Amino acid sequence: MQSSDWRSPSPFELPQQFDVLVVGAGAAGLYTSLCLPRHLQVGLITKDTLSLSASDWAQGGIAAVIDPEDSPALHLADTLKAGAGLCDYDAVKFLVEQAPQCIHTLVAMGVAFDRHQGELALTLEAAHSRRRVLHAADTTGREVVSTLTAQVMHHPHIQVIAQALTLDLWIDPTTQRCQGICVLYQGQVLWLRAKAVILATGGGGQVFAQTTNPALSTGDGVAIAHRAGAILRDLEFVQFHPTALTKPGAPRFLISEAVRGEGAHLIDDQGRRFTFDYHPAGELAPRDVVSRAIFSYLQTTHADPSSAHVWLDLRPIPPATIQHRFPNIIHVCQQWGIDILHEPIPVAPAAHYWMGGIATDRVNQTSIAGLYAVGETASTGVHGANRLASNSLLECLVFGAQFAHLTVEKPEINPDTPSSLTTHHRSLALLPTEFDRIEALRQELPRLVWQSAGICREGATMASAIAQIQIWQQEFARFHISQVLMHPQPGQRIDLSGTAVDQQLRLWAETRNLLDVAWLILKSAQFRTESRGGHYRIDYPDSVTEWAVHTLVQRRSATDQTDTHWWQSPVQTSELAKGENDC
Repeated sequence: MQSSDWRSPSPFELPQQFDVLVVGAGAAGLYTSLCLPRHLQVGLITKDTLSLSASDWAQGGIAAVIDPEDSPALHLADTLKAGAGLCDYDAVKFLVEQAPQCIHTLVAMGVAFDRHQGELALTLEAAHSRRRVLHAADTTGREVVSTLTAQVMHHPHIQVIAQALTLDLWIDPTTQRCQGICVLYQGQVLWLRAKAVILATGGGGQVFAQTTNPALSTGDGVAIAHRAGAILRDLEFVQFHPTALTKPGAPRFLISEAVRGEGAHLIDDQGRRFTFDYHPAGELAPRDVVSRAIFSYLQTTHADPSSAHVWLDLRPIPPATIQHRFPNIIHVCQQWGIDILHEPIPVAPAAHYWMGGIATDRVNQTSIAGLYAVGETASTGVHGANRLASNSLLECLVFGAQFAHLTVEKPEINPDTPSSLTTHHRSLALLPTEFDRIEALRQELPRLVWQSAGICREGATMASAIAQIQIWQQEFARFHISQVLMHPQPGQRIDLSGTAVDQQLRLWAETRNLLDVAWLILKSAQFRTESRGGHYRIDYPDSVTEWAVHTLVQRRSATDQTDTHWWQSPVQTSELAKGENDC
């Protein structure tokens, strides 16, 4: 479909069968759609517009070995060290070796990375041993996503279905193969069939009260995969970015890691670089270390740490460098009355990236046939317990590129299985009182998760939070709208009536997913009785050798969430990796 005639099709104009459905239109979903074999008919599902995603917000850049003084072995070692013993060695090796080719592909597509004397410019970020982060000023994600979006809009075999929210996977009851999705679209519930479904829905930062993620990052992919019985992995590992703008009324705007890489200092009210009290690398220690340093410092120095902050001082950086490298940070801070050339920025940690997700292999296959996952919603093993800065966009590209080799076969369809649109209709009126309560849950849940599963965790607090979330889940399931939408019949089309239908349905669906995600994170964090990477427990503050394993989660019952099992699995490693992990 050409960009000149692009519009959202009506429910009746949608094809009943796609070769591939890609759910999510950030960097992972866009790049995946473009890498799929060109003869396949692809439906790209996005619950908002093509320009809204966490990738679009990514400032720092993309890590790749471009400099002759650098090497994949160094990038590998840095990634393994940051991952705190939980990186899968082969997956990381694959990531860093494929990285340069992906950068060349982006450049060929027209991504305008910054250059220095004609060569691609590279910057340093925390826990990298070399300058290897490519960037486009401080809006790298926006540059990448806008370029990929333009390519998608001109692709003849990609149909964009915007403002459509995937409710659940469509699983064949006999073969247990994924055969499509159930989707909310233009006030209707539809069933779309596909030979393959790819989840590229991003992270779940909105489950925390303080997050750098956009409002749409509600953990949708992990939640719907969990309900379908897919194996999930390492959900307790959440990365808290140490430097988010902290000012009353302002969003938790991320102040890029690259700022500290260029020489900015973290200081207290007296101007002292306090992070060196916690780690010899100071501001350039791994993100989890810097976040805990700020958290611990505020806990001991402020009566109300929840509203306190420290300062990020860019004045050690030459003004010309700041103006060239960080124009977007300058602009946003100016909007909130902060002149970063002459005064420090108030900052505090916020939830930023989810290392865990849907367990996948090298070609993005999940434990369910016909279902794939890519990007932040997937767990490929490359990030371990703590993602290395600027490896996230890289993961989207490297693993998205593997879909060039995807082969799809039309599954056998039971002749009694209804099509995506049938003549069996059901109308549902929306009850305002239910949505008032759902809005309240949407506010209460992130505060509870931030307090109980934030930067520092403790067993009794988590147990109490889990009990509360289970009460909320039971309440949510009793709503009239939940009785209909949580268990729709395949092929049934549901028409919904009322004012502001699309916004209300999205609120319902996202809150459902957030309740599931909150429960999964807390239960996984309770299961892991140690501290490692992005998971820190006050009652188990040390890393334990026996816990150098993945946490796996799987729901066994389609109707009973409590029938969910947690277990451990070994990390794929090698003798070389073991040595590097001890660094």
